[in-house]
Parts: sequence; structure tokens; C-alpha cells
Amino acid sequence: MSGRMSRPVRVGATPGKAASGVILVIAGIAFLYPLYALAAFAFQPVGQHSGFTLDHLKALTDPVRAFQYQQLWEGIQNSLVIAVITVVLMLVFLLPAMILAELRFRSVRRVIEFVCLLPISIPTVVLAVGFVPVYQQVWHLTGAVAWVLAFAIGIITLPYAFRPIQANLSGVDVITLNEAARSLGAGWFQTVWHVIVPNLRRGMLSAGLLTVSVVLGEFTIASFLQQNTFQTGLALLEQADPYVASTFALAALLLVFLILVVFGAFGAGRRRSRKAA
Repeated sequence: MSGRMSRPVRVGATPGKAASGVILVIAGIAFLYPLYALAAFAFQPVGQHSGFTLDHLKALTDPVRAFQYQQLWEGIQNSLVIAVITVVLMLVFLLPAMILAELRFRSVRRVIEFVCLLPISIPTVVLAVGFVPVYQQVWHLTGAVAWVLAFAIGIITLPYAFRPIQANLSGVDVITLNEAARSLGAGWFQTVWHVIVPNLRRGMLSAGLLTVSVVLGEFTIASFLQQNTFQTGLALLEQADPYVASTFALAALLLVFLILVVFGAFGAGRRRSRKAA
């Protein structure tokens, strides 16, 4: 009787195989058709309405037009550096704060959740306007370098980094793990590093992936602060060569999608191996 009561209750009718297939097809078309339209534009021959060609990509190796793509390459490098710094900031500050709140200061968990979810309710334009006077003072010390944007972009990535880690924490009994490790003589650092953090690996990977995706797609803050990132470089390149700009946009979307698929397969494989064990 207790086993039946512990099972989750489904509200509403369960869709059959035909309905599930129709829903899957509609969702696939809604996702893939915009990508197909973008690819059709990026690789279409000039002056033609159909067909595919790679002639537009030859411009990337043309030394005469190299200056048009220099800002894009610099923007990609800046975005990658910002993404790495933002992920490091998330692991160094957000993750320990959430673990401490779960183990020692459970009364502040709601406060941390409120602070982390607050940026998603504030328009990015408003945040960018507020960052302008702050960065005018910061750049007096650091210079107008793009990597400093990691601190501002890190704020708007807080909701996307918080949720996966919180979901992982909710599924792990960290209090029991902490008490068991401490009873065996492990110190505080050993308990966190060798016991708790390995059980949060999935949440950390999800948070890191979402953080990188947000950084690669961020345009507003970089535009307001007049810094060259992937999106701002792409916007400038679109005015000179929209075909190559669309190709890079499509490549970025497919890269994030591929990472999601690989990560999903990796997580499914780990769950099957645990069940088999």
C-alpha cells in the first residue's frame, strides 16, 4: 500500500503512440525548419533561389577581405575567454555557497534562490544601462578589455547556473553524505571535494553548458559597453557579408545542440550503468 502511495500520480490522459509520434514530428519541424531556412540562405548561390554552394566560405581565406572577418575572429576569442572565466566564477562562488547553504545555513537557501533568479526578471537592457557607469570606473583600473565582461555576464547567467545545481542537490542527500564522511574522519574540505562534489557532477556540467550557451548568445551588454564579442562581431559582419555571418550563426547553434545531445547521451549511459550495477 505504501509503495502505491509513493508512486507519482499522472494528471490527464496518457497519449498513445500515434499521438506521441505526431507531437514529436511537430516539435521536430518547429525546431529544424528555422535551421534549414538559415542554411538555405547561408549556402545559396548569389542570384539564385535554390541550390547550395560553399563559394561564400572562400572569402574567409581571401587576404584582400581578411579585415572584414578580423573582428569576428577576435569576438569569438573574447567570447570563449569570457565563457571560461564565467564558468570558473560559477564554480568558485555559486557552487560553494549553495553547498554551504545546504549543509550549514539552510535558512538562507531562499535568499540565495531569490538573488540567483532575480536577474531573469530584469530586462537585460536595464542591467546593461546600470553596468555602464560601473564599468567606466572598472576600466580605469583594468583598461577596456573584453574579459572583464565576465563579471557582468556572470550575473545574467546566475538563473541558468543555479537551477541545474539546485535540482542535483535536491536529488542527493548531502546531509547524510556529510555526516557519514565526517564520522569516518574526513575533514571539511575532503568531504566537500571527494564526497559531495562528485555527486553534483551532472548539475555542474549542465550549469556549465547553459552558462557557455548564454555567453555565446549575449549581445546587449557587450553592445552597450562597446566590446567586441561573438554576437557583436557577427552583427557587424552581417552588414558586409550576410552569407558568412549566417554560416557562423548556424555553426554556433549546431555546436550547442551537439553538446546537448552528447551530454544527454552521456547522462543516459551513466544512469543505465548504475541500474546495471
